[in-house]
Amino acid sequence: MKNNDKQNQMANAIRFLSIDAIEKANSGHPGLPMGAADIATVLYTKFLAHDPKKPNWPNRDRFVLSAGHGSMLLYSVMYLSGYEDVTIDEIKNFRQLGAKTAGHPEYRHINGIETTTGPLGQGIANAVGMALGERIMNARWGDLIDHYTYVLAGDGCLMEGISQEAIAFAGHMKLNKLIVFWDNNQISIDGAITISDNTDQCARFEACQWNTIKVDGHDQDAIAKAIEKAKTSDKPTLISCRTTIGFGSPHKAGTNKAHGSPLGKEEVAETRKSLGWESEPFVIPAEILDNWRLAGLNAAKKRQEWDKKLEALDPQKRAEFERLMRGDLPGNFDSVINDYKKKLAADQPKVATRVASQMALEVINGAVDETIGGSADLTGSNNTKTSQTNDITPEDFSGRYIHYGIREHAMAAIMNGLSLYGGIIPYSGTFLCFSDYARPAMRLSSLMGIRVIYVMTHDSIGLGEDGPTHQPVEHLASLRAIPNHLVFRPADVVETAECWQLALKSKTTPSTLALTRQGLPTLRKNYDEDNLCALGAYELMTASDEAKVTIFASGSEVEIAVKARNELENKGIPTRVVSVPCFELFEHQVESYQTALIGTAPVKIAIEAAIRQGWDRFIGRDGVFIGMHSFGASGPIDALYKHFGITPEAVVAAAEAKL
Repeated sequence: MKNNDKQNQMANAIRFLSIDAIEKANSGHPGLPMGAADIATVLYTKFLAHDPKKPNWPNRDRFVLSAGHGSMLLYSVMYLSGYEDVTIDEIKNFRQLGAKTAGHPEYRHINGIETTTGPLGQGIANAVGMALGERIMNARWGDLIDHYTYVLAGDGCLMEGISQEAIAFAGHMKLNKLIVFWDNNQISIDGAITISDNTDQCARFEACQWNTIKVDGHDQDAIAKAIEKAKTSDKPTLISCRTTIGFGSPHKAGTNKAHGSPLGKEEVAETRKSLGWESEPFVIPAEILDNWRLAGLNAAKKRQEWDKKLEALDPQKRAEFERLMRGDLPGNFDSVINDYKKKLAADQPKVATRVASQMALEVINGAVDETIGGSADLTGSNNTKTSQTNDITPEDFSGRYIHYGIREHAMAAIMNGLSLYGGIIPYSGTFLCFSDYARPAMRLSSLMGIRVIYVMTHDSIGLGEDGPTHQPVEHLASLRAIPNHLVFRPADVVETAECWQLALKSKTTPSTLALTRQGLPTLRKNYDEDNLCALGAYELMTASDEAKVTIFASGSEVEIAVKARNELENKGIPTRVVSVPCFELFEHQVESYQTALIGTAPVKIAIEAAIRQGWDRFIGRDGVFIGMHSFGASGPIDALYKHFGITPEAVVAAAEAKL
């Protein structure tokens, strides 16, 4: 078999595994695997540093299939290369319940899938985070970390707004080890791209300081030369690969009919004839499979060489590197936090929780070297920078702080990429109201189960004069609705420190910290070694007798609850206060604790400067809710709280009326 014939047949192996799996499932997207098979063949057999037997070794090249609907391309390549998780039975079970070969690639389902993709544009933004992670770790560990990040993106990925944020950031940061293949097939679900878009993508990338190369996406030699050229660039590179969607299909190639539906039995048979593929469904000729497996073995030699580098490290340094890659915190982390809590109990400062967060981070960043901070152009407002976090710049990646610019969506997705990369705990900030811009990527943090920390300040009408466009009302409920996501709303400096401790220890659940602009007193005046926020909700103040009223509150409204409680007690009405920093952790507690904490007081009141949704869990449908029932307004904070009836006086009046 001549070399070109061999490479063509190796690409056809991808095409027909994909065609057959999609046909058997009667569901899927054959067009991309058929059109991009040549790109994947060149990348996996000639360039990609990977090891199918040890898919997660730290210095591997990353490959992200941003166009996740073409998942069968990835599953086919992994099976052919020898990844143990992808058997021929898994290929046959594509898109079936319980199969690892899900409809779109899912992180953790298969070792070797770098990230969950499907929502278009997320993958390319994640890959920017991975490429940034490589530069950060290279600055810390030298040539122990030194590799490329490759992406296959389609027209849809490049149309999504997040891609503009991501490529602008990557170009600014000069992430020259990031190489994006654009599957330029000029077709989307509705038809030709020209019905909705006429962007000159290469000019767009060049304007964002990228190198661009144009090739025939079915000329494997040209693709190889483009990759070699991209590797010499001092900028990230876009390789525009002009492809034919559904390549080889006599009647559907080059049309939207090949995009999102099986080809159909007759068309599959004719495609076999067209491409000279005589094997039965799911059968790869031995010679072709051997060539693929040999390519996988050859690629693995780079991993074996890297192992020697790791073994040559000083034992203490190697142990530190391995700790980072496991995601474990330093051994003294809890004691550092407890010492800090003792100081807070003694000092009892009155500060906004955004400032309390910065104070906690000053301690945390001194003890945990792997935290990487940032902000979407709101550093002075989010208080995410500390004395340890020098800027990361295109010239110097040794710092610990990223200026993301006004790019909330890409910021969240880039943080996902940093977390997925390993050895890094990313956190960054914006206003809680702008979690709307970040939410699709936040949802994927939760879906993948990764440690990403979102610092969301200006968490209520308490931000004041900026008005209702900036005042979050429904956002806490919206974020609490995401499965596997911890939403923390601390009430003072002590709770803020505890919430940070919990967020950092949460390896498989991302966290949002909702923090105030306005100053709040220290309510937890006595040091307690236990992290009470870990309970999700706890009794902050007891009643003088059997409680007639229980007040539940979070964040800045806990202070209001305490004032109302003191007034009710002065009136002879036994009242307790329950602080609720995290709904999700409360739901993790045993039922007996939940029942006891909610208690049997005849009057239950919840206070939060947000909508009621979620609070009935504590107060029942008959309980009293003191909060927002509309959007906010522009004005000074004190006037706003009084205007919307979120005051101790309103709580006392509501309790008395209910009694």
